[in-house]
Amino acid sequence: MRALKRVLAVSALAAPLVVGCAGLASAQEDLSANFDQGQFAANQSGAGEAATTSVVSPYGVQHTDFMIWADDSGVSGGFNGAGASY
Repeated sequence: MRALKRVLAVSALAAPLVVGCAGLASAQEDLSANFDQGQFAANQSGAGEAATTSVVSPYGVQHTDFMIWADDSGVSGGFNGAGASY
């Protein structure tokens, strides 16, 4: 049952990355550029996800990265973000 809960938790956390085409770098007509990279894992030891995103657009720049891990001892994670608009 624990393994099923872990798989469901990681799937819910990873869905936005999969839908958002994680790992895809692209440039668009309005001179915007972005980079996304993500990883997730679920096994007998626990479940977790990590992601990094960078965006440059006509409105500013932004960078974020985070990780989250859940196992028998609880849930832990971290988040960093920075940005500027002009």
